[in-house]
Amino acid sequence: MRILIIEDENMAARRLIKLINDSIPDCEIFGNLDTVTSAVDWLNHNPQPDLIFLDIQLADGISFEIFEHVKVTSPIIFCTAFDQYAIKAFKLNSIDYLLKPVDPDELKNALDKFQSGRKAPEITLDQIRVLLQPVQKVYKNRFLVKTGERIQTIAIDEIGTFYSEDKVTFLMTRQGKKFIIDYTLDEVENLLDPELFFRLNRKYISSVGAIKGVFTYSNSRLKILLENSSDNDILISREKMAAFKSWLGQ
Repeated sequence: MRILIIEDENMAARRLIKLINDSIPDCEIFGNLDTVTSAVDWLNHNPQPDLIFLDIQLADGISFEIFEHVKVTSPIIFCTAFDQYAIKAFKLNSIDYLLKPVDPDELKNALDKFQSGRKAPEITLDQIRVLLQPVQKVYKNRFLVKTGERIQTIAIDEIGTFYSEDKVTFLMTRQGKKFIIDYTLDEVENLLDPELFFRLNRKYISSVGAIKGVFTYSNSRLKILLENSSDNDILISREKMAAFKSWLGQ
């Protein structure tokens, strides 16, 4: 059996070669090729191998570009570090797709599938691209807060700002009610839809509706007036100005 390896990480390639040799001692392994360019050149000047192990991200680009330059007829086992959601999507389509570091049992199953002659159904390059898109992030749409013994939820569209004070993080509603929440401001930022909220500075995250005024300030900074806030020194740095204006005007 002739096997071609296209992989840009030397350590991963060496490990893969060892695992393949353990499973198929009499195979002939070619590569390791680490770029789209070298892979296209090899495939253009050599007979198609019986099987290809293919990484997605190569040193000079995405491996899908290979198929745009040469017709590949060999069966392919994808082997890369994309997340497990993408892997599940591939397995639903009967495409072998291994997560690095490659598990020996997963590799053996993939090779057994190949050797048994089972073929994957037809799938287009565009379909593969779609399957490999990052899973869309789900943002938080409500926060739990506690008042005395009562626990309640605050919907995201009721929230005006989040701010930090004396190492405590507060949620301020559009109506001016404030609640302590069990998150740091950095954690809150990662939970919020960036189209709805903007990190003004180290102390404040604001919704669009909570911004009552924007004023030019010294040293090319902006001064922000927030509803329900008595802080008159909320500033946006020069580095954040362009991103803030873009967010505010979208």
